[in-house]
Amino acid sequence: MNTPESSTSIIESGKRIILQEAESLRRVATLLDDNFHTAVKLLGTCKGKIIISGMGKSGIIGQKIAATLTSTGTTALFMHPAEAAHGDLGVVSKYDAVICLSKSGMTEELNFILPALKKIGVSILAFTGNTRSYLAEKADIVLDVSVEKEACPFDLAPSSSTTAMLAMGDALALCLMEQKKFTHRDFAVTHPKGLLGRRLTMKASDIMATGDALPLVSESALLTELILEITTKRFGMSGIVDSTGQLSGIFTDGDLRRLIQGTGDFLSLTAADVMLTEPKTVTPDILAADCLNILESHRISQLLVCDEENRPVGLLHIHDLVTLGL
Repeated sequence: MNTPESSTSIIESGKRIILQEAESLRRVATLLDDNFHTAVKLLGTCKGKIIISGMGKSGIIGQKIAATLTSTGTTALFMHPAEAAHGDLGVVSKYDAVICLSKSGMTEELNFILPALKKIGVSILAFTGNTRSYLAEKADIVLDVSVEKEACPFDLAPSSSTTAMLAMGDALALCLMEQKKFTHRDFAVTHPKGLLGRRLTMKASDIMATGDALPLVSESALLTELILEITTKRFGMSGIVDSTGQLSGIFTDGDLRRLIQGTGDFLSLTAADVMLTEPKTVTPDILAADCLNILESHRISQLLVCDEENRPVGLLHIHDLVTLGL
């Protein structure tokens, strides 16, 4: 079991490592110059795709950068430099741009494919900590991601340097997103299963109960019929429609309890006698997230969905929206 002293020592070491990486990021931020501006403009006008390449830990960072670019409106993919030398260069066209990641700028597998990339005619961007390296010499644009020291106590394990590459990739991707006026709704299209995607794409029509599941009675229905409709359907309420099928009002199980408490002979009443008029309704094209906001702000559990002629076509229950994680 750890002693209090050893626990404190470990926590302090963790803080030191994180702060050291944070300091490295501050340093990289000061290194941004016109090359960064040129890189953003180049990638923003690229007619092809953005290809990221790197070995080892840099390659893993490259995969993340490619994923971030793709999800924020810039088509990108990762290409392993060793596999590129054995045929994967076939994915590269002269319309593409290639971002090469190497702390030393001397990564053998990466540098081996540089002549081939130059022959294809792509634009080459380098993320490197050595601006005098072979990679820097062959690149069209060099972004300096040098760090004074790795967070590793032996200055060996890639840590501060990979964090710097990751931050530079994020900076490029997010600046490109701004330049392209990529919106949160565009983001939702590429993330349909995520929470944001559901919030910004799912409509009432996608999840509402319809058809026989929809609790509805006519204005002339007796209260006993209305109660039966509420009981057999799962929503604890029923809509009430006039002779043309337009919504007149609603009646809930809560309304029924209050009616029983305050009325003597109520079974002879009709739906028109007990309904609440002017209920909250929504249209089928309203976002499900907006429906949830309406339900919560008015402290109600159900919303009838009506068409342009105020005819009920569906019903939403707050439990369904919560279950979807909205």
